[in-house]
Amino acid sequence: MEALFAKGRASDIPESFDLYGWLIGGWDLDIRNYWKDVSALGLKGEAHFAWVLEGRAVQDVWITPRRSDRGGTYEHGVNSYGTTLRVWDPGIQAWRVTWINPAQGARCELVGRRIGADIVQVGQFPDGTPIRWMFTEITKDSFRWTGEALDADGQTWKLQGDFRARRQR
Repeated sequence: MEALFAKGRASDIPESFDLYGWLIGGWDLDIRNYWKDVSALGLKGEAHFAWVLEGRAVQDVWITPRRSDRGGTYEHGVNSYGTTLRVWDPGIQAWRVTWINPAQGARCELVGRRIGADIVQVGQFPDGTPIRWMFTEITKDSFRWTGEALDADGQTWKLQGDFRARRQR
C-alpha cells in the first residue's frame, strides 16, 4: 500500500484546483435516495478518501450498507462497494473521474470542476445517458452528494442518489 498512498497533494497541482483534498479521511453516510427513495429504510453507508499516486489523484471507496451492517443479500441498487479514482489532468485543468462498482457491474467516466461553491462532475453512463454528480452544502465536516441522470426528454434531471455525509471522528 505504500506505493499507492501519498501524504498529500502533488506540488504541480495548483492549490486553487485542489477540489478533493478536503475529503481525505472517513465519512458516515445517510442515504436518502439510491435509484429510488430509501429514506424509510434508514440506510447507512461509509466513504473513505485518500491521496494516491504521488498525490496526483484522490481515491475513495463508497460502501452501502456500511461494513458493520453487511451480510446476506441486498436488492439491486442498494448494494455498493465501489471505488472512485479522481486524477488531476493539467491538460484540461480539471479532474478525470472514474467510478467502478463491481457489486453492480457499473462504471462511469466524468470530469470534475468547481462551479461556485460546489464540485460538479459531468459525464455519462455507458449507455450514453448524461449524468451529473455533485458535492454541495460543503463544510469542513459535512457535505451532500447528489447524482442525477438526464431524462429522455433531454431537459429534466432526475435524482438517482442523495447522500448526506458527516466526517468520522
